[in-house]
Amino acid sequence: MKVDKLSISLDPQLGDEVRVAADRAGVSVSAWLADAAAARLRKQALADFLSGWQARHGKITAAELARARVELGYPGGKRR
Repeated sequence: MKVDKLSISLDPQLGDEVRVAADRAGVSVSAWLADAAAARLRKQALADFLSGWQARHGKITAAELARARVELGYPGGKRR
């Protein structure tokens, strides 16, 4: 598998916390950081999508959010 090696610098306390979190997850620090970066990118892509959607269609209402929770099966959402 091809990889892109990066060199990063972290605050020592953050570095320690990342190592502990990776160990608890049973993965390498590289895998843990890659998962964290991918999650951050997905979150940003969703925020960008929603911002564009709302610019075209208007702000998402509380009722629409509640319906989405039900449709997605989120806790607190009640199926009809």
